[in-house]
Amino acid sequence: MKVAEQVQNFEAMVEEDLIADTSALMSDTKLVGEDKPNEFRLETSGSDPRVGELLERNRRWRESMLAAEPDFFSKLAHTQTPEILWIGCADSRVPANQIVDLPPGEVFVHRNIANCVIHSDINCLSVIEFAVKYLKVKRIIVCGHYGCGGVKASMSDMKFGIIDNWLRHLRDVRRLHYDELSGISDSDAQFRRMCELNAIEQVHSVCSTTIVQSAWDSGQELTVNAFIYDVADGILKDLGFAVSNPEKMSKLYRTPTNA
Repeated sequence: MKVAEQVQNFEAMVEEDLIADTSALMSDTKLVGEDKPNEFRLETSGSDPRVGELLERNRRWRESMLAAEPDFFSKLAHTQTPEILWIGCADSRVPANQIVDLPPGEVFVHRNIANCVIHSDINCLSVIEFAVKYLKVKRIIVCGHYGCGGVKASMSDMKFGIIDNWLRHLRDVRRLHYDELSGISDSDAQFRRMCELNAIEQVHSVCSTTIVQSAWDSGQELTVNAFIYDVADGILKDLGFAVSNPEKMSKLYRTPTNA
């Protein structure tokens, strides 16, 4: 067989394989990777009523937004200029935009268990850098909430699993404020105060990052606040703790001099 014929036959085989793979992907019933243990088994979700409900909710929301502002999405698609970075808890009852009544595009958001800012968390640090360096936000809000499950777990002696490594940072907060917390006899009041102290300590962590310090050193306007939200009544409260320049942060974490 000539080389040209071999190449032609090979191309025909490849084309047949591609057609077969495409047919499998487009099928509503066949699972892709069924005979390949190293691949995920993909399936369609069109028959799941919960997915349909979510898409319908999206459609209604979109229509309501367009009715109020016809060019809302076309404007939003081209840029975002939020003035706020919100660092909050992943708790589903504490949605950032909704509790401050701001539309999409107004708040840049990072959420995790118990609104922690950990100096080795590259995820959180990347969000802070993007918000401060590129979006030029003017305010970072660390928002805790009363009734936080992560905070409550950190106040117990129970073993939960891998999350215990994350909760250790909350236990550090508890250790730092042990005298104050141990002086509160009412367990509910102690729990609420721990939620507040955690938000305040995370502000310290935000200010201690090289990102925020560099922004201040360059003269960028930036304030970091501690807030607390009450799920029981919907009230957001300023904890009265704000840092707007490096002179107000702990000197133990201040690094103004280049090496």
